[in-house]
Amino acid sequence: QVQLVESGGGSVQPGGSLRLSCTASGNIFSIASMGWYRQPSGKQRELVANQKYGGTTEYADSVKGRFTISGDITKNTVYLQMNDLKPEDTAVYYCKAEIATTHRPYFHMGQWGEGTLVTVSS
Repeated sequence: QVQLVESGGGSVQPGGSLRLSCTASGNIFSIASMGWYRQPSGKQRELVANQKYGGTTEYADSVKGRFTISGDITKNTVYLQMNDLKPEDTAVYYCKAEIATTHRPYFHMGQWGEGTLVTVSS
């Protein structure tokens, strides 16, 4: 019913930049928030950045000042601009959105994308 598609991952050298994109589609009634999580190999998935409807944002301490979340939730799209990338940023990055469908318009449920790999290495 709902699909999240990420793009923009790849390989970059330390200090480089990448921009991730995520678009939600399907039977969407409303979106309460859209954000990015990451999961390094062998580790747990963690929040990177999140944007709520209305514009409130939050960031993991490890990415503050380097990453910026932006986009228009009313258009079902969010971006993650990643600057000054470090090897420890290497991970699979997932888009997550809290979505209410047309079938259940007042119940928001977390939906995940398939993920996109970001590798930072010299």
